[in-house]
Amino acid sequence: MVSNADRLGVDLGDVQGVVLSHGHFDHAGGLAGLAGRRGVRGLPMTVHPQVWTRRRLAPPGLDPSELPTLSRRALESEGFQVIERRQPSLLVDGHVLITGEIDRTTDFERGMPPSHQGWNGSGWQHDPLVLDDQALVVHVRGRGLLVLTGCGHAGAVNIARHALRLTGVDRLHALIGGLHLGGPAFEPVIPPTVSALTELAPDLVASAHCTGWRAQGALALALPDAWVPSSSGTSFRLAA
Repeated sequence: MVSNADRLGVDLGDVQGVVLSHGHFDHAGGLAGLAGRRGVRGLPMTVHPQVWTRRRLAPPGLDPSELPTLSRRALESEGFQVIERRQPSLLVDGHVLITGEIDRTTDFERGMPPSHQGWNGSGWQHDPLVLDDQALVVHVRGRGLLVLTGCGHAGAVNIARHALRLTGVDRLHALIGGLHLGGPAFEPVIPPTVSALTELAPDLVASAHCTGWRAQGALALALPDAWVPSSSGTSFRLAA
C-alpha cells in the first residue's frame, strides 16, 4: 500500500486513522510502513473484536489451508493504536461512520460456503458470516449516503440497508468497494442483489475487488447510469 501510494502521489502523512474492513489477510497485509509515514507512533486503527479469528479454507477432498491471522502485537509494534469496537462509531469529527457489526436481514445473502472455517477455541467450524466485516459511511449533503465496503462479506444489500437504518437517511447516493459476488458459491446471489440495489437507485456504483465479472456485467445492465468501471488508483469526488 505504501508503494502504491507513492506511485499515485498520495501523501500518507495526512492519514489520521485506519479502519480494517475485516481480518482476511488480503485486506490487512499491506500495512507495513504506513504508521511510520506519520513520524509518530499511535496511529489509531479501529477493528471489530473478531478480526483476530483464526480461519482456514477446507475444500472437500483437499488438505485444509490455514489463512494468515492478524496479530495485535505486530500491529502495535508497527506503530498502530488498536481500538476494538463492535458497535457503530464516528471518525473525523463525526463526519465518517464506521458501521461496526452489520445486521444480516436479507434471505439471500448467506455468506461464505462450508469450506470457510473459523477456530472457536476448541475446533474448526463453518464461519459463514465473517462477523468482523464492516463498512464506512458518509452522508453527502443533499445527495444521500456514500457506503464504502472492503469485501462486502455481510452482503451488499445488508450493508446498504444497515447504513440507511443507522443514519435515518433515506437515500443511497453511492456504493463503492467489493461486493463479493464472484465464483460459483456467490453467483446465484447476483440476481436478487442486483434487483435490491436497483430498488435503492444509487447515483454511483463502483464495484471492485471480489465483485466478479458476471456481477459487474449484471450491474452495468441494470444500472447503466450509475455503474462505472473501477480499478486500483481510480478516484471519485462526490460533492454536496
